[in-house]
Amino acid sequence: MATRYSAPAACRPAGAGAAAPPPPSSACRRRSSPPASSPGSSRSWPSRTCPAPSATTCSSASSASAAPSSTSPTRPRAPPRRTSSGRRCWISSTSSTPSGAGSSSGGEGDEDEPMFDPAWCHLQLVYELLLKFIGSNSLDAKIGKKYFDHSFIVRLLNLLDSEDPRERDSLKTILHRIYGKFMVHRPFIRKAVSNIFYHFVFETQRHNGIAELLEVFGSVISGFALPLKEEHKIFLWRVLIPLHKPKSVGVYLQQLTYCVTQFLEKDPKLAGSIIIGLLRYWPVTNSQKEVMFLSEIEEILEATSMVEFQKCMVPLFRRIAQCINSSHFQVAERALFMWNNDHIISLVAQNRQVIMPIIVPALEQNGQNHWNHAVLNLTANVMKMFSEMDEELFSACLTKCKEDEENQASLEEKRRLKWAKLESAAALQPVTGHTAVLVG
Repeated sequence: MATRYSAPAACRPAGAGAAAPPPPSSACRRRSSPPASSPGSSRSWPSRTCPAPSATTCSSASSASAAPSSTSPTRPRAPPRRTSSGRRCWISSTSSTPSGAGSSSGGEGDEDEPMFDPAWCHLQLVYELLLKFIGSNSLDAKIGKKYFDHSFIVRLLNLLDSEDPRERDSLKTILHRIYGKFMVHRPFIRKAVSNIFYHFVFETQRHNGIAELLEVFGSVISGFALPLKEEHKIFLWRVLIPLHKPKSVGVYLQQLTYCVTQFLEKDPKLAGSIIIGLLRYWPVTNSQKEVMFLSEIEEILEATSMVEFQKCMVPLFRRIAQCINSSHFQVAERALFMWNNDHIISLVAQNRQVIMPIIVPALEQNGQNHWNHAVLNLTANVMKMFSEMDEELFSACLTKCKEDEENQASLEEKRRLKWAKLESAAALQPVTGHTAVLVG
């Protein structure tokens, strides 16, 4: 059985050490089609061509990969895919999905395999050289800013849509160094990255470098001066919160949550508006995404003060009550697990007069109707905790639940009798042609 072509890491002469797997094609062409240069820039990026390797081959990045046997049948190779930057990338034709494939693409499905550029062994040298040049103490930022201009930064950001995770990682480090080295370009970089996020959220929902960009901004946000500028708060509300909308949010949720919590550490008063924003983008039909939202809500609540909690607790716990009653056991289970958090229990206990009337009916309904035994056990534990927290209020909530159930049953019975009366009246009326005439 042919093994999957593994990503090359460096180039060395053939025959040195263990045999390396051959590249997936005899020749590869790497093209770049950056946007048009700015009016003041006369430079252009030439296309990069990788000739057919003959004397050298790319060494394997994984020691588990081995050269396919010459007697084994040749598998057909999938056609090259072109990224938004105009480059061709090849993917192995094996059916197995490597671990972490879902995290390699910000706009692709979680089952896609990562795309490895066969020319990476050459490009790696270029990126390493650029990184060392930017980090050199000999580089004067005042002189360098003329060459690392806006046009260069835009083209660098466009390359972050590469499907090769190794290239994105290198570009992430370079972008971070440029942001730290050239302070004059920081506002432009923030604006350019915001535009990429806008394009991703509201237009295409397909981009491979969202996680890397958020990782860079996580460290940028941690360096914001206090008090936060209005520009930075707008970035939170208009960029980070809407990034919860795409269905591929699970690919970059860890980095996104880190950015949000960094804002909370800078200004705890933002907690209420953040939670309200998450409720606005709460998933309705995607259960796995709903589980992710519950995890993020718990992490945000851990950093939420009492004043901010009281601003959003009613809509928040109405949503949590709906999650508790979810027929998807993972959603219900994750919502009930929130009561294992001591800080959340403390917030609930101090506002139990408002929260218990919202949550107890959902728990009572779960105890009667839910199909999953684990959810039933967790429901019983939470109800016991509420009973110990305030037995009198808990009993009043249960009594109110029973009264509401009786009233609902009475309304349903009245509705049934009314329909039965209408049906019997309709059955006694004469029929003219094909039309039933109902005489009052």
